[in-house]
Amino acid sequence: MTISTAEKLAKVHQRSLQQFNKSQTACYEERKQCVEDRRFYSIAGAQWEGALGDQFENSPKFEFNKVHLAVIRIINEYRNNRITVDFTAKDGSNDDDLADTCDGLYRADEQDSGAQEAYDNAFEEAVGGGFGAFRLCASYEDEEDDDNDHQRIRFEPIFDADSCVYFDVDAKRQDKSDATRCWVLSPYSYDAFEEEFGEDPASWPKEVNSTEFDWFTPDVVYVAEYYEIEEVKESVYIFEGLDPNAEEMRVPEAELTPEKLEFLKAVGFKQVGEKKAKRKKVHKYLMSGAGILEDCGYIAGNCIPVIPVYGKRWFVDGIERYMGHVRLAKDAQRLKNMQLSRLGEISALSPVEKPIFTRRQVAGLEQYWADDPIKRYPFGLVNDMEDANGQPTAAGPIGYTKSPNLPPAMAALLQLTEQDMSDILGNAQAGEQLQPNMSGKAVELIQTRLDMQVFIYMSNFAKAMRRAGEVWLSMARDIYVEEGRKMKTLGSGGETGTVELMQPMYDQKAGKVVRQNDITKARYDVNVDVGPSSSSRRAATVRALTGMMSLSQDPQTLSVLQAATMMNIEGEGLADIRDYFRKNLVRMGVVKPTDSEKEELAAEAQSTPPDPNAQYLQAAAQEAQAKAGKAQADTVLTIAKAEQSRAETAKTLSDMEVSERASLLDTASQLQQAFAQESQPQNPLQSQ
Repeated sequence: MTISTAEKLAKVHQRSLQQFNKSQTACYEERKQCVEDRRFYSIAGAQWEGALGDQFENSPKFEFNKVHLAVIRIINEYRNNRITVDFTAKDGSNDDDLADTCDGLYRADEQDSGAQEAYDNAFEEAVGGGFGAFRLCASYEDEEDDDNDHQRIRFEPIFDADSCVYFDVDAKRQDKSDATRCWVLSPYSYDAFEEEFGEDPASWPKEVNSTEFDWFTPDVVYVAEYYEIEEVKESVYIFEGLDPNAEEMRVPEAELTPEKLEFLKAVGFKQVGEKKAKRKKVHKYLMSGAGILEDCGYIAGNCIPVIPVYGKRWFVDGIERYMGHVRLAKDAQRLKNMQLSRLGEISALSPVEKPIFTRRQVAGLEQYWADDPIKRYPFGLVNDMEDANGQPTAAGPIGYTKSPNLPPAMAALLQLTEQDMSDILGNAQAGEQLQPNMSGKAVELIQTRLDMQVFIYMSNFAKAMRRAGEVWLSMARDIYVEEGRKMKTLGSGGETGTVELMQPMYDQKAGKVVRQNDITKARYDVNVDVGPSSSSRRAATVRALTGMMSLSQDPQTLSVLQAATMMNIEGEGLADIRDYFRKNLVRMGVVKPTDSEKEELAAEAQSTPPDPNAQYLQAAAQEAQAKAGKAQADTVLTIAKAEQSRAETAKTLSDMEVSERASLLDTASQLQQAFAQESQPQNPLQSQ
């Protein structure tokens, strides 16, 4: 029996609701505490919410929010030391140009999409509440250009992730790389929902009771982005061109349209093989409580593009639990607020002693005495009193109020509470109240102790950034496939560049034509680079470099250490100086140059005049080469003259008569015999 598309979508919607109910129920208490923690440190008055506020309803409720300052310090520490993604070859080689291309494209996508907002929001929610998230998505490079179909990968923030982002309960990894389902909830107003989806939000069916989440609220309507990983079997067709040295082309079945097949045949490609493959794809839906609003189909990449960020995370009793920097300090902060509020109430309600009168003494003068603390009358009035005989008599107050005594335990408790908060949040004052005579080593130790409070959050965010690099690479392999497309890249130092995708070039080692910057074949490990956790670490680096200068006498080593020192010095207006010393290190071969720096070095080599010594040596070499050439030419000339003389002799002989030639030869033979006899030694016996 054939199932219609509507029935399939209805089953998907029902399955999604059931799975969401399990995920939301499993982490309901944790997520609720995360929201309370974020409200506690960021919203005025939130520290008195709940039963505590009801208990002190008629009392002053002051807030001395030290938790907020501790959270902001951690956030500032992160913003001052960003975490970057680096793609490295799986075999560990460092000369992979494609990995550098991926690095540049990733940084360019970050810059163009404002990724810092997504990172900052996720990190702040993770530090404050314990859980944050951001996502990656593909969008058109230019939405207003109808002729531009190119896409870029964008980084987008997810706000209130602790109440809006859920993964399936079977996902145990911190980066959720093992998750098969994910929900991202977005609120819509009534008007926005109707304009976007064309449906009446009031028709939301309240009969959907399989979930505990309140999908419909009086003010907004929530729409869920549902991501589900599916395993798809597909065929990959292999084509070869006319050039046997050219690289073969592999086209998935989904991309092999009739138009593309006809084009491949027209340019000389022929199919030489077919391969069956299994591939994971991510299916995306937009859902409301009533049904599926839109089937978005398969998205780029094979990973769920939602990146979770945790503050502190662990499993207890099989349940994932997490918290930020606030939860353990809430009770100490509440206690401090209660103590100081009570102390303020004591000092405000009883500044002076108050007289006590009978009703007859102040009858008709109640307002007068009520206005006295404000108007401060120069004297007080009371009614005349009479004695037992009816005679007027003067009567003063029957007593005075007494200022309440400060509880002896309050002063000690205030001190203990302050110490407890410092132990939980970290004593930031120790790093700020530095003495003039304090050594640099002591400052470094103090800052290191403060950094240990930050390290766990930076480490967990580094794991999230590593996952972001993996998701980006999987999406880039599906998006950045246009041959000849020029894209912007961004270097590690902020310099911009351009790369051309799928650029044909001849590989001399392989002996065939390959495609340079082919992102579809990028298979890399993703590493993260965490910057120094504080500026004092950079200062420690400078001290270490300056200390190493005393251990070396090599001028070249000293110049390298000096340049590295200048690159690590912090201060206003030193950017140009750091750039200058970086260029020096690049020229010396210490630092790997970027593409733009390579072009600058090549231009400098062409425009720089040659060294006079080099010119002299080159001229001397040319002179020696010329002399050698002249000697060789003289030798050739001498040989040529000898050959010419021999030829002329032969010609003279050929011109003689035969008789003359014979006579001449006979004479030459006789002369030769006579010369031979004279040259032999004579026998003395014969001479006698």
